[in-house]
Amino acid sequence: MGDNTARTTYDAFAPIYNEFNHQNDYEMWLGDALLPELEKHGLKRGRALDVGCGTGRAFGPLLRRGWEVRACDLSPAMLERAREEGGDKVQLDVADMRELPVYGEFDLVLSLNDSVNYLLGDEDLERALAGMQANLADDGLLLFDVNSKGTYEAGFWSGSSHTVEHEGRSWTWSGIGEVEGEPGIFHNRIEGDDIEPIDHRERFRSEPEIREAMSAAGLDCLAVLGMHEIDNKVVLVDPPDESRDYKVVYIGAKAA
Repeated sequence: MGDNTARTTYDAFAPIYNEFNHQNDYEMWLGDALLPELEKHGLKRGRALDVGCGTGRAFGPLLRRGWEVRACDLSPAMLERAREEGGDKVQLDVADMRELPVYGEFDLVLSLNDSVNYLLGDEDLERALAGMQANLADDGLLLFDVNSKGTYEAGFWSGSSHTVEHEGRSWTWSGIGEVEGEPGIFHNRIEGDDIEPIDHRERFRSEPEIREAMSAAGLDCLAVLGMHEIDNKVVLVDPPDESRDYKVVYIGAKAA
């Protein structure tokens, strides 16, 4: 994604990804918060396509609720770990979301954990969303999230660091900030046990920019929600607050 920076990043990150992110609770995010929100917009349980699935952390909440899941990611190394999550229940494919094949008609197409923020090029977001739109059933729903402006400017992307420890190993995430000469693109580095230094680059996408890309890709934007947590529970709010919420969630459908 972007150039192929994301593949390089996540091939390197795959061996420790789940351990580094061991506190992430997909049952809380997806199962308890996002799926009930989608049901308010008419979500029908059936087939789901997970785009940019990473190590497959979203599979469990879907499979436990009776969904049939197919998934793809740019990184073969991440998909190897995803096989541990999905086993023979989830068909996996290597795919660049900017050139997403049409796998079928899905009741839900989702792309979580700021996957679309790795789309660095000006036209990349529209291309990716058009591919997701092409995989939606006529009454299907699209779900994706992006990091908020506050996450980039005041979080671990800009000047601060964070150390993660897990089962005797540790890693440090260091925020470097906005890339000089590339407005809106932020850089960080992860260093620690059992890995070479890993560089991340993501692009902040504003709500007007995302809405415009959705429309150009043949999608209606049904909802834009801020996401934050209170007492270890996800809270979704309308409208989002880019300084308070750590993510902004978009729900879309095929344009009428």
